[in-house]
Amino acid sequence: MTVKDTRTEAVQEVDANRRRLLFGASALPVAAGIGLSASPRKAQAALKTNARIVIAGSGLGGLAAANRLARELDGAKITIVDRKEIHNYQPGYTLVATGVWPVEKVSDRNADLIPSGVEWVKEMVAEFDPEANAIVTDAGHRIEYDYLIVATGLHMDFNLIEGMDVAAIGTNGLGCVYPSPEAAQATWSAMDSFRQKGGKALMTLPSTALKCAGAPLKMTFMLVDRLKQAGTRDTSDVQFHSALGNIFSVPRINQEVLERWAKLDIPVHFNSKLVAVDIGARRATFASPEGERSELEYDFLHVVPPMRAPDSVKNSPLAWQEGGFAAGGWLEVDKDTLRHKRFPNVFGIGDINGTPKGKTAATVKKSTPMVVQNLIDVIAGREPSQVFDGYTSCPLLVREGAALLIEFDYENRLTPSLPAIDPLQDSYFAWVMKYRLLKPAYMAVAKGRV
Repeated sequence: MTVKDTRTEAVQEVDANRRRLLFGASALPVAAGIGLSASPRKAQAALKTNARIVIAGSGLGGLAAANRLARELDGAKITIVDRKEIHNYQPGYTLVATGVWPVEKVSDRNADLIPSGVEWVKEMVAEFDPEANAIVTDAGHRIEYDYLIVATGLHMDFNLIEGMDVAAIGTNGLGCVYPSPEAAQATWSAMDSFRQKGGKALMTLPSTALKCAGAPLKMTFMLVDRLKQAGTRDTSDVQFHSALGNIFSVPRINQEVLERWAKLDIPVHFNSKLVAVDIGARRATFASPEGERSELEYDFLHVVPPMRAPDSVKNSPLAWQEGGFAAGGWLEVDKDTLRHKRFPNVFGIGDINGTPKGKTAATVKKSTPMVVQNLIDVIAGREPSQVFDGYTSCPLLVREGAALLIEFDYENRLTPSLPAIDPLQDSYFAWVMKYRLLKPAYMAVAKGRV
């Protein structure tokens, strides 16, 4: 089915005042309302140095850091290590997977985003050797550094779900928004087929930390909206299974979503972890913390895999050795400076960090300028000067044409960038931020411009 840019009845009801608010807000500096405004740091002369800096990963964090360092250092040798040729705009996956965007909108070329003068090693980091200040690639090349930025992203552990096959996404009612643009597109195909007839849908959430923790909630809201549009909601059963005792880590948002789901008749099963799937038979198995198992049939299943650090970090001295972040192998950084707690010439950016919050693009935008400045401080012989508050943002889609603009910090405090926008009130403005403004803002971040 061809994806069309349509407006729902809810969008059409937006009054003139809200339209004026939208158009006025579009003039704000690069999506300021979700923490993507210009960095407050003042321009300064480039620091002269011959430091060797290796950046592991060419996601948003790695690219943003490379572009900033290339501009703010004079004489440094900067190397990005990552084989990926295509840069995927992952915040757009939910729009693809719910039929709002065509898949072509989420992919760009890394070559267009890496600054001139930065060496690009098209291999993957296979081993970190921080005692020797070196990394080893999967091609066997050893690269030494003076300073290291770890921006590898995370690993999706589909193997922990018995019978799961990523290649089968889009068939037999199986969906998963996370792995790739192709998976997101296939998920929309499965969702679109499901909504034509309706039936039983099972939506899931794992017990681990995960990137874009709002995505499973967005997919649930949007599935219900698609069913309503197709006229099949009354004959459908949509259930949510969370492996945790909640569905979102911020208590106020958790409460808000649960209240909305109660009104939408979406029952939630807590401490119910997806452990197996029989794709051909359309049966999913869930387990309780006590080990009790239940098998449920479905017509549509949205799988969210457990997530952890990639093996290269998890099996290295850089990972947390004890505490709550150790099981996932997350990078051991100080949550305030994002500097490694045991290796002072190492910093982390993005999903890989073992911090209480912060696996979103907005987090990368807010924290990357701070990490870059803290690294420059260290190169200059100073202590890190920047403190990160854990800022995280989630434009939470609740239906086509409406979203909640949620922003919060390490302490679970709501931190709205635009006081006029109530984070607990869905709006067309928040929808358009997600639908139209965030991709250009994201690309500006990747290029180190904001």
